[in-house]
This record gives sequence, C-alpha cells and structure tokens, in this order.
Amino acid sequence: MNLTEGPAPHHVADGAARSPHARAAHASPGRPAPPESGEGPGGAEEGRAQALPPDHTQAILETTKEVGAVLKASGCPFALVGSVAAYAHGIPVRLQHDTDFAVRREDAELVTRSLRERGIRIVEPPEDWLVKARAGGEEIDLIFALAGRPVTTELLARAPTLPVDSVHMPVLAPTDIMVSRLLALSEHHCDFGALLPVARGLRERVDWARVRQETADAPMAAAFLYLLELLDVLPRGDAAA
Repeated sequence: MNLTEGPAPHHVADGAARSPHARAAHASPGRPAPPESGEGPGGAEEGRAQALPPDHTQAILETTKEVGAVLKASGCPFALVGSVAAYAHGIPVRLQHDTDFAVRREDAELVTRSLRERGIRIVEPPEDWLVKARAGGEEIDLIFALAGRPVTTELLARAPTLPVDSVHMPVLAPTDIMVSRLLALSEHHCDFGALLPVARGLRERVDWARVRQETADAPMAAAFLYLLELLDVLPRGDAAA
C-alpha cells in the first residue's frame, strides 16, 4: 500500500493460500513484484497462481525486529500487537499486511523521531489514534488506542517479553489481545474465521472472566464467545472460564 494514496485496502485473511510462484517471488533478491495475472510463459495456470497474495511473513518479521530494536533503544514503553503478537505467542498465523506496535500518545514524538533517525519513513495519517511508517517495503502502525481505548502504562506493563524471530521485545498479553480483538469487531468487520485460531491457541493463557467483563456491552464479542462455547473451546455457560 502506498501510504500517500487512498484508504488502506481490506485485510487479507491469514489463512489465504500461497503458491510456489509467490514463495519464489518473495525469496528472490529485492522481492520483485509478481507479474500480473495471465502474464508470462506459464499461461492461465501460472497467472492464477501469481494472482494469489504473496507470503510476507519473513519480510514483516524483519521489519518488526528493526522497529522493535529502535523502540527498545528509545526507552519508551511499547508492546507488539496485532497478528505479529499472536505469531509471537505461538499462533500459526500468516503475516501479510503490516506490523503493529502499541505506544503511549505522550511518547509519539520521541518514538517517531527515533524511527526517522534510523531512516524509517513516517507518514501522518488523517486518523488521530495512530502514526504510520514504512521500512523495507513493509507497513508499520504505531497505535495510541486499541479498539478506542487509549494505550496506557498499565496495559504495556502487562506485556511479557517474548522472542520475535530471535529478537526479544514486549508482546501484548493474551487476555489483552482477546479483549482488543473482540472490541474491534463490528457489524462491518466481524471476521470470526480469522479470530477463531487465535482464541483456540491462546485459550489456556487467557483470563476469560476478564474478557467477558470488559466486552460485556459489545454484541459481536458476546456472539463470538457464544460460538466458542458451541465449539467447546470454552465451557458452556461458565462465565468464569
């Protein structure tokens, strides 16, 4: 995505398939863009394969490590959030969109200055709850509010330090991951399919009673928790699971 042109595209589901052609394009030096569908000697079959979204997992991890190192050196509290946080907790999600970090709003100026000094391009979006950046061809979101709730010192203090592809950094705690993901659901964005493997993978590490309490007024969250009961991910009718 060109951060200076138009709105962000829709997220691609973590479970989307990828082809050997897409993997080869990702692994080649400079990661050249794959040809448009139908081009090249492979004909229609190759064109269909190239139309599939490439796997950006390793590229996003490299960007995550670079930004994480800068944030650690800045001395500002932060935590990795989003799909890369789920990946760091051991959930086998495919990373295809960006890497997200939660930071306090009062640290935004210092954090962005530190990133600029490292040569990372900063883009000020119209939204007032995040700053966008780009490094190595990948997008970075520095988020001040998760699902409308300000990022606080207490939230970041709960984040355990985990290895992210060999670099240790704070990662949003499992319960906070579930709360933020559930509160982000709405009538216009309610992809339970992408959230289900995260809930399954984290279920023994989540304080579900707190999740229920903090999402009690969110209908989509209630529907998802009921789905987890029907699928025996959570005990049925046990609000303190």
